[in-house]
Parts: sequence; C-alpha cells; structure tokens
Amino acid sequence: MKMIIDGKKADAANGEVMQIICPATNKLLDTVPNATESDVDAAVAAAIRGQKEWAAYPAYRRAEILYTFLDLAEAEKEHLAHTLCLETGKPISEARREVGNIQVAFRSFIEHGKHLLGQTIPPGLEAGYDNHLQIIIREPLGVVVAIIPFNVPCNLFCQKVAPSLMAGNAVIVKPPHQNPLTVCMMVEMLVEAGVPAGAIQAVTGWGPQAGQWLTHHPGVDAITFTGSTAVGHEAAAAAAEHLTHITLELGGNDPFIVCEDADLDLAVEEIVNGRMFNTGQICCASKRFIVQNSVKEEFTRRAVDRLQQLKLGPIDDPETQLGCLISEEAAKRVEDQVNKTVAQGGKIVLGGIRKGAFYQPTVIADVPRTADIALDMEVFGPVVPIIGFDTIEEAVEIANASKYGLSGGVFSRDFKKAYKIVSQLDSGSVVINGSGFLRSFEMPFGGNKQSGIGREGALSTFDEVTKSKVILMKNLLA
Repeated sequence: MKMIIDGKKADAANGEVMQIICPATNKLLDTVPNATESDVDAAVAAAIRGQKEWAAYPAYRRAEILYTFLDLAEAEKEHLAHTLCLETGKPISEARREVGNIQVAFRSFIEHGKHLLGQTIPPGLEAGYDNHLQIIIREPLGVVVAIIPFNVPCNLFCQKVAPSLMAGNAVIVKPPHQNPLTVCMMVEMLVEAGVPAGAIQAVTGWGPQAGQWLTHHPGVDAITFTGSTAVGHEAAAAAAEHLTHITLELGGNDPFIVCEDADLDLAVEEIVNGRMFNTGQICCASKRFIVQNSVKEEFTRRAVDRLQQLKLGPIDDPETQLGCLISEEAAKRVEDQVNKTVAQGGKIVLGGIRKGAFYQPTVIADVPRTADIALDMEVFGPVVPIIGFDTIEEAVEIANASKYGLSGGVFSRDFKKAYKIVSQLDSGSVVINGSGFLRSFEMPFGGNKQSGIGREGALSTFDEVTKSKVILMKNLLA
C-alpha cells in the first residue's frame, strides 16, 4: 500500500516502509511507507494548492463527487471489511458493521453540508446601523489534518473527512500506524471519485513522528485528533505555536450507573455492546460499573453468566463475537492494569487470562472507589470493574471523581431519578437506560474535562471546520 500525495501513489522519500501485521495471527498483511519530513512538506504544499481548486467547486458538485465515493465504497464493502478485520483484529461481523456506517455518515454530512446557510442582520437592529445590511457566510478553514485512531478507523475517518471536504477544505489524513490499510483504501476511492489532487491525501508513518511533523507545520490551518489524552496534550501544544484551530476527542473512563430499581437484564445486556464491542477498545465504552450495593451481587452474577456466553473464535468467523486487541503489547497493558486492580482490592470473578493479543472477558468484583481503575486509569480492553455505592449522591460523586468526562449511562426505571443523576454528571453525553456507547453521526459528540475540546457530528463539525466572515453593505438603504 502506498501513500497518496498530490493525487498520486507515493513511497517515502527514503524508501523506508513499515510492516502491517495481523494481531490475531501475527502474519504480515502488507507494508506502507514510513513518511519523512520532506514527504509531509510535499503533502502540505499540495494541500494548499488543491484546497483552492476544491473550494471553487460549488457545494452541489462536491456533494456529487462524495456520492460517487459512496458508490465505490459500496462496491468494495466486503474488501474493506475483510481488510479492517485482519489489520485490526476485530471480528468480521463488527468490521462489516463499521464499514456499513460509511454510507450513513457520509450521507448525513453531505446533506448537512449542502445546507450550510448564511445569516443576515437586517438594518435597524442597532442605533447607527439603520441603512446597513450585514451578511454572515461560512468559509473553509483551509488545510485540515485528520489524525485517525486505530480502534474504529472507518467511523472516525467519516467523522473528520466527510464534513471537512464538504465544507471545501483540503484534508491530509494521518492513518493509524498499526492498521492504516482500510483508511488508505478509502482515500484512494475519494481520488478515484474525483476529489482533485492535493485536496485529499494520506500520509502514512510512525505516529509520534509523522503526527508531530503535521501538527507543528505552519501550513496547516486545522487539526482534528482522536486518541489518548497524553498525545492530545502534545497536539494542542503544537497547535498553539501557530494558533492552529484544533478539535480533540480524547480518553474516557465512562461511568455505567446501575440503581437498585434498574432492569438488570437490560443493564447486563448493555455490557455486551457497551463494553465488549471492539474488545473494549472504545473511548466512549463503559469502563466503570457503579452498582448500588443492594443489587451488586445479583448484577455481578448475571454479568458473569452473560459474558460466559460470548462466542470466541477466529476473527473471520461471522459467529465470533470477540476479537483480539490491536497488539500483544496492548493486551499486556490490560493484563498489568487488571493485576494492579486486584492488588488494590478487586477480585477477579471471570476471565483475567491473556493469550498473545487476546484477552478474555473479565469481571472484577468489589473494586474500591479509591482504586486507580475507579478514577483515572482507562482500560482499553474487555474488563468490567464493579464498584458499589449506597446513595445516589455517592454514585454521582464516584462518577465525577475521574479527570475524564466523555459519556456515561444511568439505569433506573424511575426517569425522574435517572434525570436527576444525569443532570449532575460532568460529561459530554449521558444515556438513560443504555451504555454511553451510543453515538449517532448526527449528535454533537465530545467530552468535558480531560476528554477533549470541541464536538464532532453533523450538527457541530461544520462549526469546527469553517470560519465565519461578515460582509457589511454600508448605507445600502441610504
């Protein structure tokens, strides 16, 4: 697989490549160029040229080209899904679900982008402006760098690239270095669909290096980043050098609050999608299971019974429900975090077993609210730590004790009680009677505190990738 720079497939200037390994089998899938700083400079220069051409296309023409991309993606959806499955280690059923989201996401952003309407301030609303008409329009920012994470690369590609392109920006995509193949294929399809040279590019390479060259580059007008909070801080510092606009969607340690009057069967079922999806490698997955003590034992028992029913197996088997982590190193990190939680008072009642990059579904009971996992230790794996509480006030206190504030879930049959809890949680979104892992492409998604800056979604991303310009028609009515 090659990079896409200025409309052409490109190798790194020094010829260096990185191997892409299937984490489930350790087999070599492909190689990609490991970009040099000169490759980044070339991509930014091409983006500056290409953006001017792309922005001159009327919105309806940009929409037509993006719809052509959707036709190409639909024709290649099985190829995309199998590539995503192999390079990420997620089950083929999940890969197909993620690839299927391309159609939903792009259509949403295309249609919203076609209605990126201006505003007017009529004469006479302010003394001294009786004869002046003021018009506010939206313009593209220019060159947008989209840094894509490894966990759901197709979904995040859509969230960042579709609105940026539809608004008339050029986009330089930095795919995840662990699994860049599917993202690179999508960039190639956009070029084939008719996005002009330079307006869409893919620069592959080692993340900490290529990412820094892009975020520090003075020719970049905006950065949209999804990843860890630590790397987000570095990206924000880089953006500050040139006052580059930045949107950050970072880590989370989302609460999953279960009250004693909750539907326990529903809550337990939500663990499957809300925590086990993508083997727990989701920023907005539920990660702290805060359960009222009167039902904690029963909830724990049902959770263990349900997770034991999950089908483990080869990732290309449509019946497999849980895959592996992105790498063996990632699985070892989860293993260490579980061991630390046990040392701090938790008790493993299911799982806790690693084999290579695979980590079994794990339930840890009796986790103290002072344990790292109950506060700021984000576990990117299929781990369910259960923390008890007595009163609603205590549940809210535990939930808000984390430095993160991405999303959350509250389970109760009493909607007044649920809403009272929701109103006190410091997070970007909260789901009543569902896990926080409920994210539509329409909603403004993002976090508070150390979980990020800005919002993504059809209702909000266009505000992040455009700038307003006021045109004043002085004395129009004089």
